[in-house]
Amino acid sequence: GAMSGYVWFGRQDAAFAACRQAEAGGAAIGGPFSLVDKAGATVTDKEAITGPTLVYFGYTFCPDVCPLDMSRNAEVADMMAAEGRKLGLVFITVDPARDTPQVVGEFAANHHPDAIGLTGTVDQITAAAKAYKVYFKVNDDGTDYYPVDHTAFTYLMVPGTGLVDFYRVDTSVEDVAKSVSCAMDVAETSN
Repeated sequence: GAMSGYVWFGRQDAAFAACRQAEAGGAAIGGPFSLVDKAGATVTDKEAITGPTLVYFGYTFCPDVCPLDMSRNAEVADMMAAEGRKLGLVFITVDPARDTPQVVGEFAANHHPDAIGLTGTVDQITAAAKAYKVYFKVNDDGTDYYPVDHTAFTYLMVPGTGLVDFYRVDTSVEDVAKSVSCAMDVAETSN
């Protein structure tokens, strides 16, 4: 199942405050990672997040929250594309044992053709999750369909700023799109 909680924002991104749907506070979310894409190539955070990007941690066997969030995020990316804007989509698994590069790549692509699916070793996934303050626990019960508890937030990341906003599963497509569009406006004017 998915876990929720509070996310804190740093002071360095005050320009984005008007764009936020979420409550603000103080610790850094996000940071460096080195993971593996569908082709088995190493991908760093700098390569995956080249512009405003929605980053989501989940797993492909997830029966409910992960597909809903990824579908919503894909819809927002399509809305931004209709405005001539590129929104990145990154899916990072918290279940590397089942989510091979091919599996996670297909899952991401099934939601959006431009989405990047990333996996890695347990240590790589743990390091990425720690950087994003993502909780996860694999409940391997010996079956093929074991659940994984995890934080279920979508993070809006902007290079040079970091976390701009985050969205819970119950945040509507319209609210995410409004926040993302606002953040894109701010990012464009600050460049």
